[in-house]
Amino acid sequence: MATQLNAHARNIECSEAEWQARLELAACYRIFDHLGWSESIYNHISVKVPNEEGAFLINPFGLLYSEVCASNLVKIDIDGNTLDGSPWPVNKAGFVQHGLFHRRVPWAHAIVHTHTTATMAVSSLEGGLQPVNFYACNFAGRIAYHDFEGITVRSEEGERLLANLGDKKILMLKNHGPVILGRSLPEVFITHWSLQRACEVMLATLAAGKPLTVPDDVVAVHLRDLAQGGVPGTLPGQADFDAWTRRIDKIDRSWRD
Repeated sequence: MATQLNAHARNIECSEAEWQARLELAACYRIFDHLGWSESIYNHISVKVPNEEGAFLINPFGLLYSEVCASNLVKIDIDGNTLDGSPWPVNKAGFVQHGLFHRRVPWAHAIVHTHTTATMAVSSLEGGLQPVNFYACNFAGRIAYHDFEGITVRSEEGERLLANLGDKKILMLKNHGPVILGRSLPEVFITHWSLQRACEVMLATLAAGKPLTVPDDVVAVHLRDLAQGGVPGTLPGQADFDAWTRRIDKIDRSWRD
């Protein structure tokens, strides 16, 4: 079926708020692709549709991230029903996982799940991410873990996912990879960017020798002062997201279609 479909623009009718959400999500997919965080046609980033209870946007299953654009994103409800007439299917693992969190975590406006080499490798290490570098200290006490149960396509796993997430914004699926929840796409972007760097540097450190673990009292000071590292007057991750959006615009503006 996929070979018979136009990978790009289709005519859709939506509110201005939904179109802006589509543009932001399409930009996010292209940024992830540009940074090497895509995984063939797999993995998923989703965002709630503004002013539409229970509706969210997600990638068409069968397209590369480099093919995603605003108009070919799929709008579905939390029960998996397509709401916008899209001919594209949705990855069941993406729906089951993201539908669960969008349904049960009210503040989770945006969700991302990836399989980057660095984050998967750290999720497969005993003890997970350790405070052995600047970025890793950002996440001390802020990551939840969930034992690997296979591909996340069974709804009965949902209660265990939620219980293990608790009050955290990052659920590291052991032997699998991270799920990051946030109040906006820029927030989940900057969280993923920082987590990716934390994992890359940790793996490089382990390969080079015995790591230096940052003491708890120093980690506490770091966490206390972390907010001062952002761009004044902006929401978390917004300046970073805007900068990377300008970057992908210089490469290929088809994500705006």
